[in-house]
Amino acid sequence: MSYASLASVYDKLTENVEYEKRAEYIHSLLVKNGADRGVLLDLACGTGTLSAELSKFGYDMILCDLSAEMLAFARERLPDALILCQSMTELDLYGTINHAVCSLDSINHLLKPCDVKAAFSSVSLFMEQGGVFVFDVNTPYKHENVLGNNSFVSEKDNVFCVWQNSYKKKSKTVDINIDIFIEEENKYERLRESFSERAYSIDDIIKWLNETGFEVTGVYDDMTSDTPSETSERVYFTAVKR
Repeated sequence: MSYASLASVYDKLTENVEYEKRAEYIHSLLVKNGADRGVLLDLACGTGTLSAELSKFGYDMILCDLSAEMLAFARERLPDALILCQSMTELDLYGTINHAVCSLDSINHLLKPCDVKAAFSSVSLFMEQGGVFVFDVNTPYKHENVLGNNSFVSEKDNVFCVWQNSYKKKSKTVDINIDIFIEEENKYERLRESFSERAYSIDDIIKWLNETGFEVTGVYDDMTSDTPSETSERVYFTAVKR
């Protein structure tokens, strides 16, 4: 998955994310766990919108994503940041990092448990002792009951998007097909992206973090300090490098 087609319209389609509030929330979790600015890696950063908001808190940003098209927009937002086109499972940084974040269910795009563990190991390898790792995941509940075998339609200005999902219960995987129609001079250009997400249990994620050198310090319902419930759709984890 490259997100090549999505890159040009990604920000428009994710306006409901509330990047400023989400950055404030993530920063609060970092501070709660002892973060004091320093070098912050934004793993699977996309177009860098969240990265730019996090940089306002004084972090020195490293942006990493597998999509060169997404990173082109990120570079425009943060021209002074170190920007790397790399897989989150095979990081090769130029030094150590103090802290790391991975947002908007990027972990769910890793379809094998060994890949999730590899991503955690990569972050752990380059993170200094006492560093804080904050990330979120979509839950199994959301995959089955919200995304499921459902279709969604959205329209923003000159962009019309049709999102069609196919859920596989055994693997807790959702196959996603997105058709994007961009209006220009009374004509529509059609783009298509296809990718999949897999949901993992909280217990499995905690286990993999422990096995890769982290101590889990918190598991929270989305944008709150509450314990996740059976119907939580997004869950945040905080972990500290041992």
